[in-house]
Amino acid sequence: MHLKHLEWPFFEERHRVLAQELEAWCQAHLQDPAHGADVDAECIQLVKHLGEGGWLKHAIAGQALGGAAEAIDTRSICILRETLARCHGLADFAFAMQGLGSGAISLAGTAAQRERYLPRVARGEALAAFALSEPQAGSDVAAMQCSASEDGDAYLLNGEKTWISNGGIADFYVVFARTGEAPGSRGISAFIVDAGIPGFEIAERIQVIAPHPLARLRFTNCRVPKSQMIGAGGEGFKIAMRTLDVFRTSVAAASLGFARRALQEGLAQAKSRAMFGATLADLPLSQAKLADMACTVDSSALLVYRAAWQRDQGQNVTREAAMAKLMATEGAQRVIDSALQLHGGRGVQSGEIVESLYREIRALRIYEGASEVQQLIIGRDLLKNS
Repeated sequence: MHLKHLEWPFFEERHRVLAQELEAWCQAHLQDPAHGADVDAECIQLVKHLGEGGWLKHAIAGQALGGAAEAIDTRSICILRETLARCHGLADFAFAMQGLGSGAISLAGTAAQRERYLPRVARGEALAAFALSEPQAGSDVAAMQCSASEDGDAYLLNGEKTWISNGGIADFYVVFARTGEAPGSRGISAFIVDAGIPGFEIAERIQVIAPHPLARLRFTNCRVPKSQMIGAGGEGFKIAMRTLDVFRTSVAAASLGFARRALQEGLAQAKSRAMFGATLADLPLSQAKLADMACTVDSSALLVYRAAWQRDQGQNVTREAAMAKLMATEGAQRVIDSALQLHGGRGVQSGEIVESLYREIRALRIYEGASEVQQLIIGRDLLKNS
């Protein structure tokens, strides 16, 4: 059931093989989707396991550096995220951050930067983080206040970043800061900042409803060598958007994985729950709810893999990726809510899979562009190209 959609024409045989091999690995290594008490340690261990399993090679670009291919294959990372999310939410998070955190280096890093960081990311030996959001600059990146001023052969970083995934456990952070080449988004640059260097501190660890490593970062005259700039000065916004363009579709794929698991749990509950002398599944209302869930899952999958396929053909997918993220994340929220409703009181009990899914999905409607931002992107693109 999980792999039937891989028969669609969006995929090649290598994608079907990847999915089958990952499915077997997940069954062997990710039996319990529940988080442990120490989420930091669990994330670090999951990254190590994903590296040892050979899955992180799909998160970077460059075969000589340990990557699966010269460029990141969007369909592959979507298959990986969908499958991992269905099996284990924190494993999906661990994989995703290795890709997003190092994505700017894959796309625009120098040869020296790529050689220094990407092989360690692929082996699971170095944890990556992507530091874009600020207390007053989330969806509006142009409002960024974190600054980087030239100081001889280095830049001095000053300011804060917040809601940074892997914050506090990452070995390096791709940080975006205002260098002032031009106003607004055109005056932002990207830097690789190693954890533990002077002037860089974890100002606060942030607790959220689905436990993940998150933090607020603070930079105080943090000296970063010019050799750590990714791309040229003022290219940071473009690099950030290119990175998000690769991984935004994979957020939709993770949502799809959560929704598939919710449908699976809902079906099992409906067929096994005795009610009114029959089962929950025998009730027309339950059948209608399951039908809506199935339609939502398949429509999301079509949008996700259309966008992934188009990007792998070299096409611009700004609108398609936004559509996939909007519909898959919002749809997964509805599917999971329906699965929880089918479980009745059990659905809100701590430790139940549907309760965990309910907490896991909520953030995906916000990060890497909230649903409302996706609507703006789609609307503007329609108007521009109509």
